Amino acid sequence: MLVISSREFRDNQKKYMDLADKNEQIIIQRGKEKAYALTPVGAKDQYFMDPEVMANVQEGIRQYREGNTVKVEKADFDELLGL
Repeated sequence: MLVISSREFRDNQKKYMDLADKNEQIIIQRGKEKAYALTPVGAKDQYFMDPEVMANVQEGIRQYREGNTVKVEKADFDELLGL
């Protein structure tokens, strides 16, 4: 794990982003009280940033809160999943 200052990060962003891409843990220290982790965001991570996906999740939460749910028995999983 590398702990660097925000100034060091600003001066050498490419270097630290390349290291993060190679799974190196990078912590950027900003003053005495704040720190940030530099982490690559992959396609799987961006899934929940998609507005359409988030709208579907919110709709599912709304339906659950309203009691609009169906109980699925374990024996029905294969059929529902198309297995």
